[in-house]
Amino acid sequence: MLYDISMGNPREKSVRSTMSSLGLALPDVSPPKGAYVPAVRSGNLVFVSGQVPMVGGEVVVTGKVGAEITVEDARALSRQCALAALAAIGSVVDLDDVAQVVKVVGFVASAQGFVDQAKVVDGASGLFFEVFGDVGRHARSAVGVAELPLGAPVEIEVVVQVDR
Repeated sequence: MLYDISMGNPREKSVRSTMSSLGLALPDVSPPKGAYVPAVRSGNLVFVSGQVPMVGGEVVVTGKVGAEITVEDARALSRQCALAALAAIGSVVDLDDVAQVVKVVGFVASAQGFVDQAKVVDGASGLFFEVFGDVGRHARSAVGVAELPLGAPVEIEVVVQVDR
Protein backbone atom coordinates (compact mmCIF):
# COMPACT_ATOMS: atom_id res chain seq x y z
CA MET A 1 0.00 0.00 0.00
CA LEU A 2 1.37 3.42 -0.94
CA TYR A 3 0.97 6.36 1.41
CA ASP A 4 0.10 9.85 0.34
CA ILE A 5 1.86 12.12 2.81
CA SER A 6 0.10 15.35 1.78
CA MET A 7 -3.39 14.02 2.49
CA GLY A 8 -2.53 11.46 5.16
CA ASN A 9 -4.51 8.79 3.28
CA PRO A 10 -3.16 5.50 1.95
CA ARG A 11 -3.21 5.21 -1.83
CA GLU A 12 -4.75 1.83 -2.54
CA LYS A 13 -2.75 1.00 -5.66
CA SER A 14 -0.05 2.36 -7.92
CA VAL A 15 -0.80 5.16 -10.35
CA ARG A 16 -0.05 2.92 -13.33
CA SER A 17 -2.36 0.25 -11.96
CA THR A 18 -5.11 2.83 -11.49
CA MET A 19 -4.56 4.10 -15.02
CA SER A 20 -4.72 0.58 -16.40
CA SER A 21 -8.00 -0.08 -14.58
CA LEU A 22 -9.36 3.13 -16.17
CA GLY A 23 -8.26 1.97 -19.62
CA LEU A 24 -5.61 4.70 -19.81
CA ALA A 25 -2.08 4.36 -21.12
CA LEU A 26 0.71 6.89 -21.00
CA PRO A 27 1.72 8.18 -24.41
CA ASP A 28 5.33 8.70 -25.40
CA VAL A 29 6.72 11.97 -24.10
CA SER A 30 6.11 14.59 -26.78
CA PRO A 31 9.37 15.84 -28.26
CA PRO A 32 9.92 19.55 -27.67
CA LYS A 33 9.20 21.80 -30.64
CA GLY A 34 11.59 24.48 -29.32
CA ALA A 35 14.39 25.21 -26.86
CA TYR A 36 12.84 23.68 -23.73
CA VAL A 37 12.33 20.34 -22.00
CA PRO A 38 9.01 18.60 -21.31
CA ALA A 39 9.41 18.70 -17.51
CA VAL A 40 11.81 20.02 -14.89
CA ARG A 41 12.11 19.06 -11.26
CA SER A 42 13.05 21.81 -8.80
CA GLY A 43 13.17 20.61 -5.21
CA ASN A 44 9.91 18.82 -4.48
CA LEU A 45 8.04 20.37 -7.44
CA VAL A 46 7.83 19.22 -11.04
CA PHE A 47 6.93 21.87 -13.63
CA VAL A 48 5.50 20.52 -16.88
CA SER A 49 5.80 22.52 -20.08
CA GLY A 50 2.53 23.18 -21.88
CA GLN A 51 1.26 20.01 -23.53
CA VAL A 52 -0.79 20.15 -26.71
CA PRO A 53 -2.69 17.15 -28.14
CA MET A 54 -0.01 15.30 -30.11
CA VAL A 55 0.47 11.84 -31.53
CA GLY A 56 3.80 10.87 -33.01
CA GLY A 57 5.14 14.38 -32.52
CA GLU A 58 2.35 16.05 -34.50
CA VAL A 59 -0.76 17.95 -33.33
CA VAL A 60 -3.79 15.71 -33.89
CA VAL A 61 -6.26 18.49 -34.70
CA THR A 62 -6.12 22.24 -35.20
CA GLY A 63 -8.72 24.96 -34.89
CA LYS A 64 -10.60 27.12 -32.44
CA VAL A 65 -12.99 25.90 -29.80
CA GLY A 66 -16.45 27.28 -30.44
CA ALA A 67 -15.86 27.28 -34.21
CA GLU A 68 -14.22 24.19 -35.78
CA ILE A 69 -13.88 22.32 -32.46
CA THR A 70 -16.82 21.51 -30.17
CA VAL A 71 -16.62 21.80 -26.39
CA GLU A 72 -16.97 18.01 -26.08
CA ASP A 73 -14.11 17.36 -28.52
CA ALA A 74 -11.95 20.01 -26.84
CA ARG A 75 -12.63 18.43 -23.43
CA ALA A 76 -11.37 15.10 -24.81
CA LEU A 77 -8.29 16.86 -26.22
CA SER A 78 -7.73 18.42 -22.79
CA ARG A 79 -7.70 14.90 -21.28
CA GLN A 80 -5.17 13.87 -23.92
CA CYS A 81 -2.99 16.82 -22.92
CA ALA A 82 -3.26 15.76 -19.27
CA LEU A 83 -2.09 12.25 -20.19
CA ALA A 84 0.85 13.80 -22.03
CA ALA A 85 1.61 15.85 -18.90
CA LEU A 86 1.62 12.63 -16.84
CA ALA A 87 4.10 11.13 -19.32
CA ALA A 88 6.31 14.21 -18.95
CA ILE A 89 6.11 13.97 -15.15
CA GLY A 90 6.95 10.27 -15.38
CA SER A 91 10.06 11.12 -17.37
CA VAL A 92 11.61 12.89 -14.34
CA VAL A 93 10.00 11.17 -11.30
CA ASP A 94 8.05 8.04 -10.47
CA LEU A 95 4.33 8.83 -10.78
CA ASP A 96 3.76 7.07 -7.45
CA ASP A 97 5.82 9.83 -5.82
CA VAL A 98 3.27 12.51 -6.79
CA ALA A 99 1.97 13.84 -3.47
CA GLN A 100 -0.27 16.58 -4.92
CA VAL A 101 -1.31 18.02 -8.25
CA VAL A 102 -0.76 21.64 -7.25
CA LYS A 103 -1.74 23.77 -10.24
CA VAL A 104 -3.22 23.25 -13.70
CA VAL A 105 -3.31 26.00 -16.29
CA GLY A 106 -5.38 25.43 -19.41
CA PHE A 107 -5.18 27.58 -22.50
CA VAL A 108 -8.02 27.30 -24.99
CA ALA A 109 -7.79 28.69 -28.54
CA SER A 110 -11.20 30.33 -28.54
CA ALA A 111 -13.49 31.57 -31.26
CA GLN A 112 -14.75 35.09 -30.74
CA GLY A 113 -17.43 35.10 -28.05
CA PHE A 114 -16.54 31.64 -26.70
CA VAL A 115 -16.71 31.69 -22.89
CA ASP A 116 -16.72 28.01 -21.83
CA GLN A 117 -12.97 27.57 -21.37
CA ALA A 118 -13.56 26.07 -17.90
CA LYS A 119 -15.68 23.27 -19.40
CA VAL A 120 -12.84 22.43 -21.77
CA VAL A 121 -10.17 22.34 -19.06
CA ASP A 122 -12.46 20.18 -16.91
CA GLY A 123 -11.29 17.31 -19.14
CA ALA A 124 -7.77 17.60 -17.76
CA SER A 125 -8.91 18.29 -14.20
CA GLY A 126 -11.19 15.26 -14.25
CA LEU A 127 -8.39 13.02 -15.46
CA PHE A 128 -6.09 14.09 -12.63
CA PHE A 129 -8.82 13.35 -10.09
CA GLU A 130 -9.59 9.96 -11.67
CA VAL A 131 -5.92 8.96 -11.61
CA PHE A 132 -4.85 10.41 -8.25
CA GLY A 133 -8.09 10.72 -6.24
CA ASP A 134 -7.96 13.59 -3.75
CA VAL A 135 -4.27 14.11 -4.54
CA GLY A 136 -5.45 15.17 -8.00
CA ARG A 137 -7.47 18.14 -6.72
CA HIS A 138 -5.69 21.34 -7.67
CA ALA A 139 -5.81 25.08 -8.14
CA ARG A 140 -6.55 26.00 -11.74
CA SER A 141 -6.79 28.69 -14.38
CA ALA A 142 -8.67 28.32 -17.68
CA VAL A 143 -7.72 31.02 -20.16
CA GLY A 144 -9.09 31.81 -23.60
CA VAL A 145 -6.46 32.83 -26.15
CA ALA A 146 -6.47 33.86 -29.80
CA GLU A 147 -3.91 31.26 -30.95
CA LEU A 148 -1.83 28.41 -29.56
CA PRO A 149 1.42 26.87 -30.84
CA LEU A 150 1.06 24.70 -33.95
CA GLY A 151 -2.62 25.70 -34.24
CA ALA A 152 -3.59 23.46 -31.30
CA PRO A 153 -7.04 24.07 -29.80
CA VAL A 154 -5.92 23.44 -26.20
CA GLU A 155 -2.73 23.43 -24.12
CA ILE A 156 -2.33 22.20 -20.54
CA GLU A 157 0.53 22.91 -18.15
CA VAL A 158 0.86 21.38 -14.70
CA VAL A 159 2.81 21.70 -11.46
CA VAL A 160 2.97 18.73 -9.08
CA GLN A 161 4.54 18.17 -5.68
CA VAL A 162 6.49 14.97 -5.11
CA ASP A 163 7.41 13.02 -1.99
CA ARG A 164 10.91 11.83 -2.82
